[in-house]
Amino acid sequence: MEVSLGLWAVTVGGIVILMLADFLAITRKPHDVKFREALFSTIFYIAIAIAFGVFIWFWQGPQMGSEYFAAYLVEKSLSVDNLFVFIIILTQFAVPTNLHQRVLLVGVALALVLRAVFIAVGAAALAAFSFTFVVFGAILIWTGVQLARHRNEDPDPQDNFMVRMVKKRVPISDHYEGTKLFIRKNGKKMATPLLLVMFAIGSTDILFALDSIPATFGVTQEPYLVFAANAFALLGLRALYFLLKGLLDKLIYLSLGLSVILIFIGFKLLFTYFHEVTDTVPKIPTNVSLIFIAVVLIAVFVGSAIKVRIDPTAVGHAGRITDQDTDED
Repeated sequence: MEVSLGLWAVTVGGIVILMLADFLAITRKPHDVKFREALFSTIFYIAIAIAFGVFIWFWQGPQMGSEYFAAYLVEKSLSVDNLFVFIIILTQFAVPTNLHQRVLLVGVALALVLRAVFIAVGAAALAAFSFTFVVFGAILIWTGVQLARHRNEDPDPQDNFMVRMVKKRVPISDHYEGTKLFIRKNGKKMATPLLLVMFAIGSTDILFALDSIPATFGVTQEPYLVFAANAFALLGLRALYFLLKGLLDKLIYLSLGLSVILIFIGFKLLFTYFHEVTDTVPKIPTNVSLIFIAVVLIAVFVGSAIKVRIDPTAVGHAGRITDQDTDED
């Protein structure tokens, strides 16, 4: 797939414009987002993502179109798990509700930048060393297994390595001061709790990028499609947070479903490598991947709804990939 610099510029420029529009709207009038606003924003961003996929389908054909939609589904499902962690961070650090939008927007912006870096590195590695498929596949299989093992647990942002480092080196005030990261109190410069929140969000973005980029490369090796799928999945994350924050804990089987998807894509990457090396191992078609991912996600939502109906006290968890007593992240 050949993508001109002009198309790259238009795509990146469009994403930046959407981000700036979000930022200006939040800066001019900070407010608690209501359900109606979140619903329309979510529909808007999903519509943009679908429209882009239709454009790819007619421009590059059904194969590339299918790869984009599969990548978008993977990223969207992983972004929902990302929301789980964002909610935990915002709750544990008692972030005022009028600051939630700003924190989420910063989180999305950081995620976009980090993913762009990882995509560039991943694409270069895949082009130079085909064994990278095996490395990516092993990472995803390990992550999927660990997520399945710890699907009923939640990460603790207070144990985050970067948060602990900041706490050791920087005095932290007891209260939020609007959007300020630093204040001067009794002549002494101090950080507000908002700085800890930003570090927690940033380090979370790094961890999710390490999982999501190999997963996306598992369904398409086109850097342009990987970037677009990531960007469009992340752009609607802020609105999706306000739409689903009261429902996320009812997605009982989300972590389990994501672990199944990650393991499947991990094996798909392994099959891709051995297919290229020996030509005796079958390569899993993109359409099969797309159908499998869609079926797993439908099963997650239907199964969670049935579980909640049977047991209203059941609660979903974000899951974690390390043991509680050894987590240094």
